[in-house]
Amino acid sequence: MSIDRLDWDTLRVFRVVAELSSMSAAAARLGESPPTISRKIDDLERSLGAQVFLRSTRGVELTDVGKKVLRHVHSMADAAETLRRETASTGALVTGSITLRTGDGLGPYWIAPRLSQFHKANPKVQVRMIVGDTEPDLHGQEPEIAISFSESRPHDVIAHKLGVQHYVGFASAGYLAEFGKPENIHDYHNHRCILHTSYVHQVERWAPRMSELRRMVDFAFITNSGTAIAETCAKGGGIGILPSFMSVLDPRLVPLELPELAPVRFWINYTERVRRLPQGQALIDWIRQLFESPEALWFGDEFVHPRDYHEKVHELHPQKRRDM
Repeated sequence: MSIDRLDWDTLRVFRVVAELSSMSAAAARLGESPPTISRKIDDLERSLGAQVFLRSTRGVELTDVGKKVLRHVHSMADAAETLRRETASTGALVTGSITLRTGDGLGPYWIAPRLSQFHKANPKVQVRMIVGDTEPDLHGQEPEIAISFSESRPHDVIAHKLGVQHYVGFASAGYLAEFGKPENIHDYHNHRCILHTSYVHQVERWAPRMSELRRMVDFAFITNSGTAIAETCAKGGGIGILPSFMSVLDPRLVPLELPELAPVRFWINYTERVRRLPQGQALIDWIRQLFESPEALWFGDEFVHPRDYHEKVHELHPQKRRDM
């Protein structure tokens, strides 16, 4: 095996082909031609002296050797990323502008309040946040990053799962005192309920329980504004269906003592072109780290009820203050 012939560019191509199970899809993502991708895989196999992919008309499949190589390539990529992050602050300041497209919840309520952290490290980067439900144009002239609740995407769009947004019912203390607390999901039909229009499409993909609720409940208020839901709910307007993390953002909102209504997965999406931009890579790294922090326990695969949040953070991260 000629290890001297191995280079990171070839291994990076191998990693993308393995992820997409297709050389043509990898070529589209990386902006190279399919013959170039095929040649690089051939070079890798010659260097290793072993076959890493089984090829067929349906695409490619990793061999046992390929699976071992992929594990090592993942480790190398993680090490390279750690090195880049640890040395980035010693170089010149990153400059430029970047657009982040996001929905009405995560963007305004979770990311925007923390952007000062990003700008401390990147004071010369302008971030434009576009909030809405329309599909972003990641191939436009303006470099964009998008947070999406949809798993489907073009082959040339890179995506990393950021987490799961857990939806629960909230009400004001005054509303609950006047109308009582729902004892289970079937009790919702006895209450005024408030729903975000975008949740309708998100939850139908992932949450049969929420679809059941929609059939049972005649919602009193439906809006495309998270702020409108939070304010209406906080002022006694009804039970709002909101992300679980809202309990630490607005003390007027009382989480119901019921299980979650819907877990909805979400991803960060961008193209290779944007990733190669210093300002693009900087924002991508920061957002991914943001959803890996201890306070991002809200977005784990396991639902943590708001009443248990501080205790869970303290259990997993005892060095963190309980007033997070």
